[in-house]
Amino acid sequence: MEAMTTDHPGSGIDGSGSALATCVLAPNPSPMTLDGTNTWLIAAPESTVALVVDPGPDDEGHLQRVVQQAGQAGRRIAQILLTHGHQDHSAGARRLAELTGAPVRAADPAHRLGSEGLADGDVIEVAGRELRVIGTPGHSRDSLSLLLPADGALLTGDSVLGRGTTVIAGGDGSLGDYLRSLDAMKALSDEGQLRVLLPGHGPVLPDPAAVLEYYIAHRAERLDQIRAALAAGDRTAAEIVTRVYTEITPAVRPAAELSVQAQLDYLASRGELPPS
Repeated sequence: MEAMTTDHPGSGIDGSGSALATCVLAPNPSPMTLDGTNTWLIAAPESTVALVVDPGPDDEGHLQRVVQQAGQAGRRIAQILLTHGHQDHSAGARRLAELTGAPVRAADPAHRLGSEGLADGDVIEVAGRELRVIGTPGHSRDSLSLLLPADGALLTGDSVLGRGTTVIAGGDGSLGDYLRSLDAMKALSDEGQLRVLLPGHGPVLPDPAAVLEYYIAHRAERLDQIRAALAAGDRTAAEIVTRVYTEITPAVRPAAELSVQAQLDYLASRGELPPS
């Protein structure tokens, strides 16, 4: 999570990706979405079909551009997949389904159009190439990542960002789940399955091991900082943000407070909160 300014479009993010996955950058930059939402168009070179991951906002120009890019390569969009249901990733799904006739598959039934969902362990074929579903809850309950083994690429949604770190909001998110998801992604890297991370926001990350090690270390450091703030007498998320997030901008302070509350909930679940 970080404040950000950008000269849209995305400093080369648009059109980046891997052999099978190409980013179509949505025009919704903000401090929380970085350069905008990365919509991923996935297809094998010889394929007449394509998959779309995270259509992004309900922006007609963006959605038409996604359809056109597939069509220019002689492909129809056969399925629409969601890494999670947050609006900056999912709001355009219904309109893209109208434009293409493709079903929308998601972990959360509320975001599906069609009979099929997505669950950890599912395998989707794209012209003989596999796309494997990896459950990575934490940022939200329904968060998942998608592994393209042929490219050694993991589409991470908001579980890993191209810059900064992701928000874990209490209620919909869980720090305990998120830490387990980071460990699961790190295990994929340790096994040699990852060569690149394709995030839901921000640039492609070509060193998955280093990124995931940083994310894990960052979370441990933040928890230690919050423990120190509690020891110093802070009790509310607002007080802890003021002490710990010393360079935060007003635009992202509410998200920081949500993230701190999720960390307090995690410490409470471990019996680590001091008495009131």
